[in-house]
Amino acid sequence: MSHALVIGAGPAGLMAAEMLCAAGHAVTVCEAKPSVGRKFLMAGKSGLNLTKDEGIDDLLPQFAEAANPMCEMLRAFDARSVQDWARGLGQEVFTGSTGRVFPVAMKASPLLRAWLARLAAAGATFRTNTRWRGWDGQVAVFDGSAGHEVIEADVTVLALGGASWARLGSDGRWAEILAAEGVALAPFAPANVGIEIAWSAHMLAHQGAALKGIGLRAGDLGSRGEAVIARSGLEGGGIYEVCRGLREGHPLEVDLLPDLSLAEVAGRLARPRGKASLSTHLRKTLRLDPVKIALAQEVARPLPQAEDALAGLLKGLRIMPQGLRPMDQAISVAGGVRFDALTEGLMLKARPGVFCAGEMLDWEAPTGGYLLTGCLASGRWAGRAAVDYLAAAA
Repeated sequence: MSHALVIGAGPAGLMAAEMLCAAGHAVTVCEAKPSVGRKFLMAGKSGLNLTKDEGIDDLLPQFAEAANPMCEMLRAFDARSVQDWARGLGQEVFTGSTGRVFPVAMKASPLLRAWLARLAAAGATFRTNTRWRGWDGQVAVFDGSAGHEVIEADVTVLALGGASWARLGSDGRWAEILAAEGVALAPFAPANVGIEIAWSAHMLAHQGAALKGIGLRAGDLGSRGEAVIARSGLEGGGIYEVCRGLREGHPLEVDLLPDLSLAEVAGRLARPRGKASLSTHLRKTLRLDPVKIALAQEVARPLPQAEDALAGLLKGLRIMPQGLRPMDQAISVAGGVRFDALTEGLMLKARPGVFCAGEMLDWEAPTGGYLLTGCLASGRWAGRAAVDYLAAAA
């Protein structure tokens, strides 16, 4: 029986551990934090979005350039597989109106408890408060509760997360260790993060309000979602879906009336206004709520009076943000271990017998279940590849 070491106890690491345990190997899972799955639990606080209930042809494009190197692992563990896996842990799931899949319990904690219990029953052991510091030759070195510690293993899976939410364990410090080993890395960049806008006092009066039913675009990326007025700018799922375009320097274009054509908006604006104020006219003819009217006035005051010009503005408010929120406030990151530094089985070419999985790989995807699906699929893929590596070495 071989000894496998998994470093990082998030979804990718736990899935890799599961594959290794299932093959009969002794598995030690090391986690720098005092408890496992911290980011997983935080993600489930408002309802654990496991995946998006859609076919592989719709799933793959969400991973952009990484869709090609991740294609086979996502095919092997797609949205349907994620749901079956959760049910196998005793967690029934349901699909919401937007196609997002949640456990009936909504929280992450029941699923995590069941998962850890299954891993423990399969023989996995866990060591928390054990931070990886690299290697001394072929031996993994850690700062543990007893100080300097070493662990020998026949195979290792690294699932150390990205570089956001450092307080939950994903601090990206591992990048320096791998760079010193000659591993090619793409620079970290924030993904699924809000944008910074210096609002006037007029707009800050709407802090916390949601812009619902809007269209958003940044470069080639578009979304139909919502955004929330934050003190420092805009947050929310709609913004996250176009985050990459914003990071690349494209302006944010907001369509306040995505269900109406430009001609329809202009036609409604042409209705007799009488003595009503422009805000009242917008509210009555287009059913624009106060938050949308406030945003239009914030961005383009004074609003044009001509119907065609005003219609064009409302269909394409152009906002140039001051930048993205800091990386540690991002839900996820782009960048990490480049796929050309890995074999098809996600083994480091520079370090045979060491595999990588999860957010430490150079991929990004929007929120909505895609992040967790990608972590689970890559963890499973790396774990199975590690099993094959051990079998070939036996």
